[in-house]
Formats: sequence, C-alpha cells, structure tokens
Amino acid sequence: MPRHLTKRSFRLAGHATSVALEGAFWAELEALAQRRGQSLAALVAEVDEARADQNLPLASALRLAALAHARGRNGG
Repeated sequence: MPRHLTKRSFRLAGHATSVALEGAFWAELEALAQRRGQSLAALVAEVDEARADQNLPLASALRLAALAHARGRNGG
C-alpha cells in the first residue's frame, strides 16, 4: 500500500472491510461525523448504504462525501 494512504477497518453489514484513503479525506470524514454527532464507523456505514451504484468503490464514495462536506463548509 502506498505510504500516502491510511487504511482503516470497519464492519459493514456484518462483514469486515478495509478502506485506504489519504489523510486529508479521513480528516474531512472525521469532521463530518463529529458535526453529525456520530462515530466515523457509523458515517462509513451510512455512506456505504447510500451508494446508489454498488459498483462504485466504497473508497470513492467516501472521497465524494468528504469533498461534499469540504465544499459545503467552504461555501463551494
């Protein structure tokens, strides 16, 4: 795994899974979870369940959620 990625493990729908993202994306996701008053694991599960296209990798869906949060916070 590239050094610029951080891997985290979660249980989603009863199955263990790992996701590797850049630190900046994890930081945005943690901020979003905190703003919503939920754990990072709960946020990841929510993003996983909300994927309209299950062929979209979870890592991509999480990056898009982090981007949307950053844009909303910065007025973009």
